[in-house]
Amino acid sequence: MRALVARGPGAPLRVEQVRLPAPGPGELRVRIRAAGVCHSDLSMVNGTLAPAYPLVLGHEAAGVVAEAGPGARVPVGTQVVLNWAPACRRCWFCRHGEPWLCAANTTPAVPRGEMADGTPLHVTLGLGAFAEEVVVPQAAVVAVPGELAPERAALLGCAVLTGTGAVRNTARVAAGESVAVIGLGGVGLSVLTAARAAGAGPIVAIDVAEAKRDLALAAGATDFLVPDDRLSKQVRALTEGRGVDHAVECVGRAATIRTAWRLARRGGAVTVVGMGAKDDLVSLAALDIFHSARTLRSSVYGSSDPDREVPALAREVADGTLDLSPLISGLISLDEAPAAFDRLARGEGARWVVTFPD
Repeated sequence: MRALVARGPGAPLRVEQVRLPAPGPGELRVRIRAAGVCHSDLSMVNGTLAPAYPLVLGHEAAGVVAEAGPGARVPVGTQVVLNWAPACRRCWFCRHGEPWLCAANTTPAVPRGEMADGTPLHVTLGLGAFAEEVVVPQAAVVAVPGELAPERAALLGCAVLTGTGAVRNTARVAAGESVAVIGLGGVGLSVLTAARAAGAGPIVAIDVAEAKRDLALAAGATDFLVPDDRLSKQVRALTEGRGVDHAVECVGRAATIRTAWRLARRGGAVTVVGMGAKDDLVSLAALDIFHSARTLRSSVYGSSDPDREVPALAREVADGTLDLSPLISGLISLDEAPAAFDRLARGEGARWVVTFPD
């Protein structure tokens, strides 16, 4: 089958022929119908992470179960969203209600299958979803209604779950609270959508690209700002001089984390959603930490349990409560995926979604 393969950090991405094993006990073969181009995939090839290669990219996807291995209980024909962090339900974190921190989910690349020449192959986060098919444990899928459009279903597996969870589960934004969101990719726009649904206000969207203004306002922002030396003053002018109750960082850089810290009010909260590099250190003054009384925390996978929250989000999409239209910049083919990664690196658009013919 065809899949988008990275041969190494910085190497050109190419669509190549790969072979996957048949589903074993408790495993499923899923025919992919849609997969979103996510910044976490870019981190696999730009040096932020160090996975094993060759590597099939992709982890935010939806598809249809095509074959069930022995003992697998998901019926063939079921539409599913892939879960790149399936909880083991046995480790300390799972047993204490934090499945998003499951000790079993620490590897960026898992060995599975081989290239056409027999070279051992790895797949991103146990999935490798930029491929015509994947073979995954049944714990790595969540069933959703078949009438849900695949391109929308796919986004529930990462961008929407992560952004919505950051608002609802991690920050716990309440009606009337103010929010600033830094970085307006698919996750940042999902944060805006969730903040609007929570009744927050004002909701200040911040991005270096002026072209993101219309996307931000459509997703739920009340204000849009391009960062410069006046940013802190501009945000405080919108919040009666205090700063925001919640600053949500969706970039994953020390500089933007420090910016989020400055935008939050005394006693406010800073939630880091973006995944940064291990050598990009954040420096904060000890006196500032004490005096500001702010809280700094991260949101891993939206502090969510996908088995429970993906079906709930699917219902919200189906009944119109959750509008994902602003998140989708366009539908593309697998052959167009490398160009979409280039656009992502330049900060263009929200989510480009690869779709596969039935």
